[in-house]
Amino acid sequence: MLVTEQEILELKNFVLELNSTENSAVIIEGKRDSNALRKLGFTGKVLEFHKFAGMIDFVDSVAKYERLIILFDRDKKGRALTGKTIQLLQRRTKIDLSFKRNLRIITKGKIMFVEQLVSYESYLS
Repeated sequence: MLVTEQEILELKNFVLELNSTENSAVIIEGKRDSNALRKLGFTGKVLEFHKFAGMIDFVDSVAKYERLIILFDRDKKGRALTGKTIQLLQRRTKIDLSFKRNLRIITKGKIMFVEQLVSYESYLS
């Protein structure tokens, strides 16, 4: 994968901004997504959707956070989870999709799945 210096710089800033968000949690689909974010240097609260016992348990558990940063994958399943999460939580807490959009822009659409971010690990260390 061809990676530009601009991408590396923007991804570093992305992680810094993600780390600086307060009273928030990043929501991802599973363990590999979580590992990828950690390898890039993310130190904040990560919630893995698949650790919850279904959508209702998930919604009830995450509603306590002031801000939820959704980073579900950009595939059909991820888009469905994003839509359902927004539908069920929009009146209970702040939903932030800006990081998901920024990630697509920074990587120029090359990253469809959060776990693919590990391909940038060697550039950010």
